[in-house]
Amino acid sequence: MGRLFGTDGVRGVANADLTAELALGLSVAAAHVLAEAGTFEGHRPTAVVGRDPRASGEFLEAAVVAGLASAGVDVLRVGVLPTPAVAYLTGALGADIGVMLSASHNAMPDNGVKFFARGGHKLADELEDRIETVYEQHRTGEPWSRPTGSGVGRVTDYTEGFDRYVAHLIGVLPNRLDGLKVVLDEAHGAAAHVSPEAFARAGAEVITIGAEPDGLNINDGCGSTHLALLRAAVVEHGADLGIAHDGDADRCLAVDAAGEEVDGDQILAVLALAMREAGQLRGETVVGTVMSNLGFKIAMEREGIQLVQTAVGDRYVLESMKAEGYALGGEQSGHVIVLDHATTGDGTLTGLMLAARVAATGRPLAELAGVMERLPQVLVNVPDVDKSRVHTSQEVAAAVTEAERELGATGRVLLRPSGTEPLVRVMVEAADIEQARAVAGQLADVVKSALG
Repeated sequence: MGRLFGTDGVRGVANADLTAELALGLSVAAAHVLAEAGTFEGHRPTAVVGRDPRASGEFLEAAVVAGLASAGVDVLRVGVLPTPAVAYLTGALGADIGVMLSASHNAMPDNGVKFFARGGHKLADELEDRIETVYEQHRTGEPWSRPTGSGVGRVTDYTEGFDRYVAHLIGVLPNRLDGLKVVLDEAHGAAAHVSPEAFARAGAEVITIGAEPDGLNINDGCGSTHLALLRAAVVEHGADLGIAHDGDADRCLAVDAAGEEVDGDQILAVLALAMREAGQLRGETVVGTVMSNLGFKIAMEREGIQLVQTAVGDRYVLESMKAEGYALGGEQSGHVIVLDHATTGDGTLTGLMLAARVAATGRPLAELAGVMERLPQVLVNVPDVDKSRVHTSQEVAAAVTEAERELGATGRVLLRPSGTEPLVRVMVEAADIEQARAVAGQLADVVKSALG
């Protein structure tokens, strides 16, 4: 069996790859593994379970809840809430397990299962591996140990989760947003109600788009992966800025008053300066990934802030932050982690903090984001290839060497397999956009030919 867990939980086409049986089995396995690891420490365990609004989330939620309860875990079902809300509530309620059903920015047919440990932190790789092993042992015939009678878990709808999470968001803001007009694109996803409520309570005038989830329209032409609607809405309404989330709202991208994109690197730059000013940027350091724009690194060096870079994936950013005690980190894609207030990327919190900086300084977002010059960066996704061979193919390696020779010191090349989809990402950075596009296209052709 290939590894089920990717960089962000278990994902696949719902009811094809990710079945009710798989979701149930993984949940039972997680309960057994965490019990063996001493997580429950002799007390009756509790889990927080939430989901995004995908139609498939309804039956997958039922499967996860059934699996946990059958393993003796009491379940607090919080309904449709963002991933960071489930992580927060897992910690705030002292729960032993958190489970989020979402495929984040993926299209609607997909769904996923993501587990959190006590405190709202993502599971370590070794625990995920153990869960897979235990699940496979059961699937091939080894019976579960099952409680009976009063030992089975009880299921409760925790309706207070929405207000408790919103109150948390408002409580950590450095200042109010009075006087700001903000457009929010909710991607017809998990933050469709949470984010507008939080921004409104913080004092902003709120205009929403993509905030009518019907179970089928999540991420469909809207949200952080499709910014055209947000750009147009910000300009049309004369808003100060726009905020876009993905389906589970662990990401945030922004748009300035002129409709220009402000990506995750620029958001990190703005927040890094704000947090340093407030004395909150521990170690004068921000954590990014190898995908961080070279312009971001240059800007941080100019401002006297160190940039630590990790492998791609917010879990690796978080691991570095926790290991070294850093307060801020994130990805160009909009995963931003403010570790004092969240254990994972939180798109709503990020958007609120960005808007708070605009309100506090009285400076437009475009001016704040201008602290860094974004160098031309081209990203090409090459689908339907054997991504496992991207780092072993001699043909691909030769093409990368030639591309790096052509770009010289003013550019760079990065090839990596997607952690959640069957494709290879080709990134090329150069001083000239046309050169970056040409080199990226050439490399993409080689990847397709060599790995297809």
